[in-house]
Amino acid sequence: MPPTRSRNFRLLSHSPQISLATRRRFLQASAAAVSGIVLSNCARNLSTSSSEADPNQTSSGGSAANKTLNIYTWANYTDDELINGFKNATGIQVVVDTYDSNETMLAKMQSGGGKQYSIVYPSDYMVQQMLEAEMLVSLDKSKLQGVDRLMENWQNPVYDPENAHSVPAVWGTTGLTYNPDKTGGDIEGWDYVWDNADQLSRQLTMINDVREVMGATLKYLGYSYNSTKQAEIEEAYNKLLEIKPTIASFLTNGWEDQLASGDLQLAMAYSTDAIALMEESPDLKYVVPESGTSLWTDTMVIPKSAPNPDAAYEWINFINEPENSAKLVERLKISTPNEAAFDQLPDTLKQDRNLFPSKQVLAKCEGIAPVPQEIADLYDRYWTQLTST
Repeated sequence: MPPTRSRNFRLLSHSPQISLATRRRFLQASAAAVSGIVLSNCARNLSTSSSEADPNQTSSGGSAANKTLNIYTWANYTDDELINGFKNATGIQVVVDTYDSNETMLAKMQSGGGKQYSIVYPSDYMVQQMLEAEMLVSLDKSKLQGVDRLMENWQNPVYDPENAHSVPAVWGTTGLTYNPDKTGGDIEGWDYVWDNADQLSRQLTMINDVREVMGATLKYLGYSYNSTKQAEIEEAYNKLLEIKPTIASFLTNGWEDQLASGDLQLAMAYSTDAIALMEESPDLKYVVPESGTSLWTDTMVIPKSAPNPDAAYEWINFINEPENSAKLVERLKISTPNEAAFDQLPDTLKQDRNLFPSKQVLAKCEGIAPVPQEIADLYDRYWTQLTST
């Protein structure tokens, strides 16, 4: 099975101290009403891969710096075909290191251990955090190609207006993965859980993330995923208490074997995890709840410490080539925000609603946006009560 992703991690504050928080927590306590897509992160199992370049070769010093590009990214976003194609096109050798969370990446970059990297793949909320820490260059649009090919939702993302510091690379959704043999057929969303709560004792897992779980419930009730109204948040908490007996556990990953074996009926999951699992267990299905959901984006950025920014621009442009982006979708089953690449995909992938939900579905979805600190504390208080009872 391809590497899976996990989105529930410890967030770094601006000081070196690490504090426990949810995977999607924006550290910026903004009260602004945010529209558009703020897409959340995924994190993956740690692995390391490289091109044919000497793994001991660095991007520092001499002419070697011009011919080597070090990239720090998630597992399963690159493969040998991509790396070799880039080398053949540019003459630049690529060394790829991977990380298992945004926080692992940020810690390495902040400690100086990431000075060799000229391309990094942070998620949307982490772009904001890296900007706050003044770690990213403002992209020179005269050196970029293909950003005009982005789908409309990614042309002016709220986490980085006008894509001034980042270029969207991969995106996905949050939904329900389920066993139709157990559910008695297809389901459309969260209605199934509340309507069948009496028969679902410990048959559901939910993502271990307060903003995802509370957000999905708020959306189910007809409110914003990012509600800042205390009455709505309390209503969502009480609604969750109604289905507490159905919840076997709060897991971002680790539910896959239980669902595939039939020990669970359904699991709240990220689309990438669901797609990977369905490759192994094609009888399982994934659905974006009809009430709406959250979305996430992973991006490409150039750190201020990048030793080879020219090669970094060449990498971004190479990825933005529709043919290259389309081939990545075909090989790795990841969703591209590149509309021209989408147009080149075979109909089977274009019509894969797990990879590319319809515009009608996306219109019902939101990204997870910043909330004021007092509201974040309220979410946390209800989360503690929900998960500890």
